[in-house]
Amino acid sequence: MKVKVNEQYNFEVAISAQALKVNGQALGIDAKALSGSTQHIIYQNKSYTVEVVEREEGGKQVTIKVNGNLYQVNIEDQYDELLKQLGMDNAAAQKVQEIKAPMPGLVLQLVVCEGQEVAKGDSLLVLEAMKMENIIKSPAAGIVKRIMVQKGDKVEKNGILIQFA
Repeated sequence: MKVKVNEQYNFEVAISAQALKVNGQALGIDAKALSGSTQHIIYQNKSYTVEVVEREEGGKQVTIKVNGNLYQVNIEDQYDELLKQLGMDNAAAQKVQEIKAPMPGLVLQLVVCEGQEVAKGDSLLVLEAMKMENIIKSPAAGIVKRIMVQKGDKVEKNGILIQFA
């Protein structure tokens, strides 16, 4: 399967009972489950705490936290690749109605305004959570119908930030 992290880094990942391979190379990791969504991993003598923060329906987009840093991970399997080859990937895409806060935080900056057209991956707003600035990006192309927050607002997890037309 293909894995893209933060829309920047691409990896080819193969998981089997024997090994985890990234870009064709087997990784020697030691993992232990801490809770339902948290794992402790040792890789190359370094310790990592990995938590699944949010998993979208279908499991194709996951937000994970590694040692306190958030990462957006997109996963494509062989079926996604087949849909792309057939030109059906855009037809299968769902229309996004609203953007919800992935975690509680403080709205630091609004990058878009109502009525603005945005493309997939465009920055929408900056949300501060746990003393880290997180740029919330558009998961799909659309037109901003209504902005439900203002700069300085505190938001709860899953609170509606932006609605699309």
